[in-house]
Amino acid sequence: MENGQGNEALYQEPAVVDTKKETDEKCPCCGGVMDFDPTVGKLHCPYCDHVEEILEEDEEETSAEELDFFEAEQTGNCNWGVEKKMVLCKACGGEMVYDALETAGECPYCGSNQVMEAQAENTLAPGGVCVFKLDAKQAAEKFKNWIKKRWFCPKEAKQTAKPKDFKGIYLPYWTFDTQTTTTYSAQYGKHRRKRNSKGETVTVTDWYRCSGTYEEFIDDQAVSGTTRHEQSMLNGIQPFDTADNKSYKPEYVAGFASERYSVGLKDAWETAKSLISVRLRSNISRKIRTEHHADVVRGLHIRTSYTGIKYKYLLLPVWMACFKYKEKIYRFMVNGQTGRVSGKIPVSPLKVVITVLGALLLLGALWFVSNL
Repeated sequence: MENGQGNEALYQEPAVVDTKKETDEKCPCCGGVMDFDPTVGKLHCPYCDHVEEILEEDEEETSAEELDFFEAEQTGNCNWGVEKKMVLCKACGGEMVYDALETAGECPYCGSNQVMEAQAENTLAPGGVCVFKLDAKQAAEKFKNWIKKRWFCPKEAKQTAKPKDFKGIYLPYWTFDTQTTTTYSAQYGKHRRKRNSKGETVTVTDWYRCSGTYEEFIDDQAVSGTTRHEQSMLNGIQPFDTADNKSYKPEYVAGFASERYSVGLKDAWETAKSLISVRLRSNISRKIRTEHHADVVRGLHIRTSYTGIKYKYLLLPVWMACFKYKEKIYRFMVNGQTGRVSGKIPVSPLKVVITVLGALLLLGALWFVSNL
């Protein structure tokens, strides 16, 4: 059983304030709208190739500020730095946030061109952003290397899988810091060998009770702020280096879509506690085995309190694309920081049969050799 602080009930959604309207990232040479270029970490003009540094206003505030969870209602911020517009996809229902001057002709989720500008509304701005480290070309190369290693994927699919129109999108994530104090009780077991009534040597386990207190500081427990994507696919491109974030500036997301978060801060914290609980259980079990020189642990019960809860709202970089094989669309993601790939692939029934038969033949051979 785990519990948070009692005043968690005081939480309210962050207050909404007006979005500050400034000029978009225009090229000083030709006036074109500039995009963030991951290969150089600077703004780049696609029309005249002008490159410009992104200047930090305060060198001491180069990363996202950690905010107090219980004062969240006082820290609402809808200032994206530039005027924003909401774009909806009529095909899949995707919601994206773009700079007002950017053109959104195709949905980054499903590839449909059934996109339309929706009624403008205040959207909570992030506190920080983990910028793209890979460009679209590098992401495509990571995908090619990844799919080559998928044994069950048909050879034809590997040859024809040519992802086009990679879409860079920033996904919303919450991260939490907190000091945890956990009281626990459990049983630990020690194995020993003995002879039974038949004279056979068997293993028995002697059980002992234990209890104690465990403290651990949790740093940057990440929780997805989106419900639009398959969690298994998101897990497949983990982890992100959330410590490598920059204090939000509109220049960092120029040229990319940003998904509007669909998981609020309070719900994200509930998910974070579940994830933290799994981590604490594993660490406490390890602690018990080490302290008591035990072989196994069972019946672990924990009660956790959380203090000093801080949070950040970050945008994390993801490349999305899809390929078509036998009239079916397969979607995948590439981590914009590390290049890790996750997605759906077609499976060759023939390769599955060959693998199963091969395993059976190997087991048969091993059995035959062991019985010679």
